[in-house]
Amino acid sequence: MKLNQVLFGVLSAAAFYGQAAEPAPVIDASNVISSSASSGSLHEQIEDIVRQNKVYTRNQIKMQRQLDELQNEVSELRGVTELHSHQLSQVLDRQKELYQELERRVSQALKPKTPANTFEHATVSTPTVSPTATNGDDVYNAALNLVLKEKRYDDAIPAFRQFISQYPNSSYAANAQYWLGQLLFSKGELSQAKSAFSVVVNQFKDSSKRSDAMLKLGMVEQKQNNVAQAKSIYQQLLSLYPDSSAAKLAQPRLSSLQ
Repeated sequence: MKLNQVLFGVLSAAAFYGQAAEPAPVIDASNVISSSASSGSLHEQIEDIVRQNKVYTRNQIKMQRQLDELQNEVSELRGVTELHSHQLSQVLDRQKELYQELERRVSQALKPKTPANTFEHATVSTPTVSPTATNGDDVYNAALNLVLKEKRYDDAIPAFRQFISQYPNSSYAANAQYWLGQLLFSKGELSQAKSAFSVVVNQFKDSSKRSDAMLKLGMVEQKQNNVAQAKSIYQQLLSLYPDSSAAKLAQPRLSSLQ
């Protein structure tokens, strides 16, 4: 009886120690760490992409602003060249008139003198009026000087309008329309600027300002979110004036709309 009790106690103890010796379940911590790291890396990548996109947007806005400023400077430089060319033309015309007057006086001096008692063939010379005195050049120059020299842009707008109204057939009518559009465009009065540039494009097809007016007309359409019209104008400009400076400025704008 005692022997059976002893055996029972030994077996019970063995069973207890056997259960205590079983290995505890193991959790794979590497999977948890790997999952957490992947999640953190993806979040950092998204933040980096957002940050890069903001930098790209700021740079794009800055470049666009610089491009607009350069375009305005180019327009002013062209205006200066135009003014100098016009002034040179006036000097040459005046010089030609002086030579003609000198030649006339020399010819008269070499003619035989008319006898004092004969007056029937005497002629009285009448002063000639310079052809540039009545075509509005002074009015145009005054308006242009308000822009290029005095920087009085607000005063230049009515000055150009006055010139256009008084001298619609002047050789500078297209230039005046272009400068009027440029001034209105700079002030943000896009509808009125569009009208002025459209006059140059549609009514002065031989004007040297037509390509520049087409560029500005496309820029107006672009600012008004008329993408299809802007693309059409830029494409027409590139087709008609592929080697012009206006076409070089229109190409990147067209590419940004594609």
